[in-house]
Amino acid sequence: MTQYAVMGDPISHSKSPQIHSLFAEQTGEDMHYDKFQIAAADFSAEVAGFFERGGGGLNVTVPHKEAAFALADYPSPRASLARAANTLGRDPEGGIWADNTDGVGLVRDLTDNHQLSLSGKHILMLGAGGAARGVLAELIHCAPASITIMNRTLSRAEELRTDLAAQGVMHVRAMNEPGGPRYDLVINGTSASLKNEGLQLDAALFAANFVAYDMMYGAEETDFMSWATAAGAGASLDGLGMLVEQAAESFALWRGKRPETQRVIDQIRQSL
Repeated sequence: MTQYAVMGDPISHSKSPQIHSLFAEQTGEDMHYDKFQIAAADFSAEVAGFFERGGGGLNVTVPHKEAAFALADYPSPRASLARAANTLGRDPEGGIWADNTDGVGLVRDLTDNHQLSLSGKHILMLGAGGAARGVLAELIHCAPASITIMNRTLSRAEELRTDLAAQGVMHVRAMNEPGGPRYDLVINGTSASLKNEGLQLDAALFAANFVAYDMMYGAEETDFMSWATAAGAGASLDGLGMLVEQAAESFALWRGKRPETQRVIDQIRQSL
């Protein structure tokens, strides 16, 4: 039986063991998946020890994604663009490879699970941190009409736009700056599901029946989702599907099989 795990700090809330156990049961794979709370100072040594003991692969969550990327001998293009990794594995020669499955997880949740076409849409990304960086390139590849980064610190948004300029044109907009398109999709990529008291988003920024997507999730609607519904959103979605879809991509990288996700999303939702 091959060992897999997720490392983070904190980690007690993680649904990854449950998700991957359901994937393994569904696909008939002989594997076991754990979660480990690892302090930043111990991360590199713990990763090395895990693979030396024969571990098959690791997921990595906050605050270790950048450190995971730095450890990699063979980072994927997706990880290199994000400058962060959430999936690690080891090749037969002992080198560590790294990937970032967050972007494909988000896009598959939007397009497959929610049947939302991104082509020709005006997309607003809230936040310019690691969560936004990990998904923007994948969104660009979906041929939207435009992507705009809105962040309370404008210089961080401008820096992110510059870093990803080779992937396609992105715009930067100050909070509630007038002009520009009315957005069909707004994605909350901030570090917390912020209340509108913090963001003070103007409903005039958005098209009629716009879609709001919070990369956070919980048993109840997030504050961002509640704000969006009140502001006239046609749909307010959380990030649980993204969590399961990025896990499915990791599973496929490790095991060569892509699990079916909708049933797993439903099972995890019921357990929240």
